[in-house]
Amino acid sequence: MADQSVTDRVAQLRQDLNYHNHRYYVLDAPEIPDHEYDRLFQELKKIEEDHPELVTPDSPTHRIGGEPAEGFVQVEHRHTMLSLGNAFDDESLEAWYRRVKNLLDEADFSMTCELKIDGLAVSLVYEDGVLVQGATRGNGTVGENVTQNLKTIRSIPLTLQGSPPPYLEVRGEVYLPVEEFRRLNREQEERGEQLYANPRNTGAGTIRQLDPKVTASRNMQIWVYSLGEAAEGLFPADHWETLAWLESLGFRVNPNNRLCHTLDEVKDYYREFVELRHDLAYEVDGVVVKVNPFGLQGSLGVVGREPRWAVAYKFPAERAETRLLDIVINVGRTGSLNPQAILDPVVVSGATVRHASLHNEEDIRRKGIMLGDWVELERAGDVIPHVVRSLPERRTGDEVEFNMPEFCPVCSTGVVKPEDEAMHRCPNASCPAQFFELLKHFVSRGAMDMDGLGEQWCRILIDEGFVGTVADLYYLEKEKLKGLERMGDRLATKIMDNIEASKNRPLHRILFALGITHVGAEVAELLTRRFASIEQMASASQEELTEIPGIGPKIAESIFDYFQVSGNLEVIDKLREAKVKLDHEIEIVDPSELPWSGLTFVVTGTLEGMTRREAETRIKSLGGSATSSVTRKTSFLVAGGSPGSKLDTASRLGTQILDEERFVQLLSAPGDALLTPLEAQA
Repeated sequence: MADQSVTDRVAQLRQDLNYHNHRYYVLDAPEIPDHEYDRLFQELKKIEEDHPELVTPDSPTHRIGGEPAEGFVQVEHRHTMLSLGNAFDDESLEAWYRRVKNLLDEADFSMTCELKIDGLAVSLVYEDGVLVQGATRGNGTVGENVTQNLKTIRSIPLTLQGSPPPYLEVRGEVYLPVEEFRRLNREQEERGEQLYANPRNTGAGTIRQLDPKVTASRNMQIWVYSLGEAAEGLFPADHWETLAWLESLGFRVNPNNRLCHTLDEVKDYYREFVELRHDLAYEVDGVVVKVNPFGLQGSLGVVGREPRWAVAYKFPAERAETRLLDIVINVGRTGSLNPQAILDPVVVSGATVRHASLHNEEDIRRKGIMLGDWVELERAGDVIPHVVRSLPERRTGDEVEFNMPEFCPVCSTGVVKPEDEAMHRCPNASCPAQFFELLKHFVSRGAMDMDGLGEQWCRILIDEGFVGTVADLYYLEKEKLKGLERMGDRLATKIMDNIEASKNRPLHRILFALGITHVGAEVAELLTRRFASIEQMASASQEELTEIPGIGPKIAESIFDYFQVSGNLEVIDKLREAKVKLDHEIEIVDPSELPWSGLTFVVTGTLEGMTRREAETRIKSLGGSATSSVTRKTSFLVAGGSPGSKLDTASRLGTQILDEERFVQLLSAPGDALLTPLEAQA
């Protein structure tokens, strides 16, 4: 048991470290050098190791990340995290303002303007000033508990300053700074691995890492932008003063926020940051305008999941014009021929663009694009750019029509185009380009996760003849790897260790890694709920595969065809010989015993927490059927935003309608509350 002097020292160290952490990461005004901070940190860490009874959840040492989690637990928000309606020009902003004025009987009101950070919305809950829970927005009602990951972000206070209320929830936007994004991509490039697409997706993926140490290794940041809930009477009466109050508690509040009293001031703020957005250290995609007084916010209320008292005024997509020099064809891992535009370099959204996506031949024809054309590019949301349209008025007569090749540019096999697909494909499963893409996919983090084997090393292993199938990875020899140029003992050991570890990946990960057309992560999980081994899947008929909830005829045909190819079966045999685990224990469930067996659903409109396909997969996994048309046999209509005519049809036929919130509740308890169609009509 620690004596009082040690206990007092721990308390003092924590107070000092929290103070200096706030000065450095929130105020950007450090008072001591890094080595002095590190000395204090190490002293606290040593005392906690010697006296584990003194360790507390809010200790600064807990920011370094704990053990990896097996998965994220869902948490229900006490107050819904709302979405925002959008305005894309002055006219739609003025329309929002007029609606608000009309609802408030023409009363004047102030507004706050805040930069719309392109990150991941999170909720932070504090009890007695200590961070107890951090969660993602999720679908607004239910999010993921990512507390351990958020604790690694040093601009999120573990304990609050001043006199916080006994219960406090705040909302903020976690983001990856632009410079940190560039650093990560430099490291990806050095390892020969695929570059990250944009800071927003990379940051969101960082927060969803199961290993907090990964999150801790990246310099994530937060801007806190609103109060979720606090003890009554303990916070100001308007949003602007609340932001100042939150800042006094130690939260990081954006200094570019501005209080505006007229619509013209709002427009000036917007135009100012349209020009300055690329000078910021973080990505922004618009301005959030909020009615400032909380009393007026309450009067205006909420429609669906959008507050009437706020709007997101989005920045225009960045566009530029340049010359299309050529169209090259990349062959994907499933044999798809993917056209890519080669451009005269042009700066868009602060980045030099030399390539752009063209999707497929139909996309090229629809946009009227010819080789040699001047084209307009768009980089909406600062993601990978795409060609918006051609500019025929700038043609000289030297432009040439583009046609997809008749033969694969890599292996010269005749190209095929299935009637029901937009993509042309190389049917040769042994095509070197397909194998290169397949190998990259097989070793990737979401598949077999062989860290160290990036794109560059995949190419080298193929070129050197070390691998001809993915199974050959399990027969590599360390000494041969070490003989490769720039492959030292340390990297070779890391690769061999990760290959060995991958032998025990879950069966659904292995199935996904094989790269079977139409078998993504979700379909792979559905298959492994029914089959105990890959051999069982290989012997299943198309009819048996189609009986699995969530597996349609097209997917079943693709799976069946894969296992008819002798080369694929040889790969599976080699994986088994290498002691890769290709089976698991499952509990076989009769589809008729699933809770939604016999029920038919139609999903329409835009869902916020999942895609329509994901919703249909969840329905089928519970035994239900998902169709595209509402009829008298339809049990339920799941209606998202902008549901269209299907909602009218369902209302006319008396079909029970579920909004997204209710649908999500039923997914979490599928056997408890769902009505049968007969009961619904009664």
